[in-house]
Amino acid sequence: MRSLTVSYFIAGFWTYPAVLYMIEIMNFPPPFDKLPDNACHYFNLNKGEFAFLQDDPARGPFFVRSGGVELNRHTQAGNRVILHRASANETFAEASLFSEHYHCDGIATNDSILVRFDKSAILARLQEDAVFANQLLNRFASQVQGYRRHLELLAIRGANERVLAALSDGLQTSTVMAFSAAIGLTHETTYRALSQLVKFGEIKRISRGRYQVLNARR
Repeated sequence: MRSLTVSYFIAGFWTYPAVLYMIEIMNFPPPFDKLPDNACHYFNLNKGEFAFLQDDPARGPFFVRSGGVELNRHTQAGNRVILHRASANETFAEASLFSEHYHCDGIATNDSILVRFDKSAILARLQEDAVFANQLLNRFASQVQGYRRHLELLAIRGANERVLAALSDGLQTSTVMAFSAAIGLTHETTYRALSQLVKFGEIKRISRGRYQVLNARR
């Protein structure tokens, strides 16, 4: 792991005295682990604060060191659509590399520490490092597969079947409320489906708000 010396100032995101602290930086996923320290900008968000707003200038993708971020897009009709939920150790907003503006809002779902990678540093590295470029392409390809699977889940009409498929894919990583939003169901419908799936012997409740599939299937 790398280490970074950071000064905390009252006027900045952090509200501690101007004393030097040593922060242990966890390894970033490839290829972002190849970026220099000066291309990685650390900051924190309180729950409900925004990393960026829809139509803000795109300055680069983000890494969630701790906490979580939800990506929302507002349609012309005024509806809010959840595009993605990024948890600790995940990256998000990679599409900003090839866009002038962010196409959604990035809002903290709880108190979070984020890292923004400089767009210009990544694009420059793409031009000069074939290994870096290949790793980034592989990452994007994997994400496309994940997004396609998510669309498949949303196309499942029955609530019980959708909830079971999502549990089998390991998509419940936090609360039932967050799980419901991620799979496009109301929390009432999700709770009802979970109750029925437990009754039918398809899943079991392992702790409060947490469930395990007994006969995993896709």
